[in-house]
Amino acid sequence: MFNVEMDYHMSSWKKTLIAGFISYIDAGSIVAGASGLSMWQDYLGMSSVQMGLLAALSSNTGGAAIGALIGGKICDKYGRKFVYNWALLIYMIGVAIICLATNYPMFLLGYVIIGLMVGADVVASWTFIAEEAPAKNRAKHCGSAQIAWMLGPVVVFAASIPLNAAFGLLGNRIIFAHLIVVAAWIWYQRLKMPESGEWEAAKKKEAELIAQGKHKKVTYTDLLRGRSLRTVVLCCCVYTLWNIAASTNGFFMPYIYEHVGKLSNTMGLLLTCLNFAVCIVTTVIFMYTADRFNRRKIYAIFSGLGMISWVVWVLPADLLQTWMLFFFTIVWGFSMQQQFYQLWSSELFPVRYRATAQGFTFFVTRFVAAIWGFAVPIIMETIGFQVAAGLMIAFVAVSWVAGSIWGGDDRGKTLDEITKERYGNEVDDDGNLVTCELKHSH
Repeated sequence: MFNVEMDYHMSSWKKTLIAGFISYIDAGSIVAGASGLSMWQDYLGMSSVQMGLLAALSSNTGGAAIGALIGGKICDKYGRKFVYNWALLIYMIGVAIICLATNYPMFLLGYVIIGLMVGADVVASWTFIAEEAPAKNRAKHCGSAQIAWMLGPVVVFAASIPLNAAFGLLGNRIIFAHLIVVAAWIWYQRLKMPESGEWEAAKKKEAELIAQGKHKKVTYTDLLRGRSLRTVVLCCCVYTLWNIAASTNGFFMPYIYEHVGKLSNTMGLLLTCLNFAVCIVTTVIFMYTADRFNRRKIYAIFSGLGMISWVVWVLPADLLQTWMLFFFTIVWGFSMQQQFYQLWSSELFPVRYRATAQGFTFFVTRFVAAIWGFAVPIIMETIGFQVAAGLMIAFVAVSWVAGSIWGGDDRGKTLDEITKERYGNEVDDDGNLVTCELKHSH
């Protein structure tokens, strides 16, 4: 594709860091708009419906959902490297459109493009990281991508405070422009990376099975049966339901701090930045515990704390005090659903449709978030944010219960070992699915 010499001796950590930096521009894309949402609303004259549509089709929700669904299938068919190189190129075009936007359709188009590309790239990159990581340190490697995800909001919100104050909307355009520079650097570094060794081995084995007449194409119908269906449900419960609250936090929270919490724009940005800084600390804890201790117990403790934090927003707006908003900001940062979702969705599916499965669950998550994102401004305008907060507590509670009871604890096992334990006779000695008849677990 491009004439750049690949580094076949690249360390697993270097591969992880280069692949995982997509999470920085994923989160950066979401919060760059969030940090200037009030200014864009004034400049473009956006109604609550237009704001909801923007949230529903952005990289935070619907755009990423469709991108993940399509990207996952392409990723399993043509390789992880194919997807994440092309996706970044098109992503940069989308960000450039936002930087130059002078009307609402232009602004929305840019968001749709970056959403599609982020969704495809995240699936390819997260799958690649899990496949290239050492078995004994898989959580640590997966967690590094989450560090990059949390770093995006910290950098963007911290930079937005002086830029918004000094330049207004131009400052927010500068924030978006820096994502092009970061994406260009990541794209060039990725050109030097080899393809996933596990994917290449699986494709070679697939060719042998085809020649022997033992291979059958996996479809979404097969994905939604037996043990595979149980894993899909687990991932969706853990990630989809939690992400309803997380997507609200990522896209609307500065706006909510201002309009519900009655804080200034600067204070709202500071608290949002603080929240993601706490998330970085939480992810470091995840990296150094999830490979050593029972994962379900770790998940239960930290994700339970995150659930409790939203109680603050159920209170009437006139009872909210600054210390309560600080409590929410810090305690919500302890949630670990996204870290565990990345780990479990990469571990618990066979290599032949690992990216497809992750893309499907990512699609469900962001699609649900798209519907919710469209509804949030309307709910706030009609019946109040307290109702939305109560619903989010219920969703996060189900997520907490699902991961605490049914989450996997496969520390130190290779991906092949996990596949054979979960799927039994339908995989061969190399961990490749040889039939679509998935074993039902009783």
